[in-house]
Amino acid sequence: MTAAERLAILRGRIDAAAKRAGRAPESVTLLGVAKRIASEAVAEAVGAGLRDVGENYVQEATGRREELIQMLEKARNPLPRWHFIGQLQSNKARVVATRFDLVHTVDRGKLGAALDRHAEGRERRLEVLVQVNTSGEAQKGGVAPEETRALLEASRGWSHLDVIGLMTIPAPAEDPEAVRPAFAALRALRDDLRGDHPDLRELSMGMSGDFEVAIEEGATIIRVGTALFGPRS
Repeated sequence: MTAAERLAILRGRIDAAAKRAGRAPESVTLLGVAKRIASEAVAEAVGAGLRDVGENYVQEATGRREELIQMLEKARNPLPRWHFIGQLQSNKARVVATRFDLVHTVDRGKLGAALDRHAEGRERRLEVLVQVNTSGEAQKGGVAPEETRALLEASRGWSHLDVIGLMTIPAPAEDPEAVRPAFAALRALRDDLRGDHPDLRELSMGMSGDFEVAIEEGATIIRVGTALFGPRS
């Protein structure tokens, strides 16, 4: 199956889920997760119409980004929007702040301040999402829901970052319906916070196994890897 065919199937599923929720299909951004995927396959998907690419690891992303730029420019295809979606240490903030357009995983003030400092050094603005741990898993990144407001208040001091939404990774489950409460909780939290933070328009939630449920619960960005690229190496 070609990248164009896989994209068409995914677009059809996205459209159907959005319509079930009474939403416009174009309100959902498909983010292709490139973790451990060959650069050639990612370039093929971008050439077929994928407009957003997500990376989990700084080192992998650094090499691949340059490869993709060369491949896409040679084929005269537009460059995608680059998202960083993995856990991030403050000492890697410089690379991420200068090479990505949107960071999904800001979950503490120290990290936000580091990204802000490096974005300022490059005289650019960087869009970020606050990651929220809606499942309460100790080993998972994300600020606790009840602490999200305090982090957003701290973000007012980040002069070169634009906080535009929230992100979550629920506890894994075989049944997509089992994670619906986590998605609904993130949407409710976003809606509650928008009175003081009206720029919170994005909800990054849902992956290959549950993105349709996430769309029904309000996702504006879905992070899809396997359903788009096939099994990872």
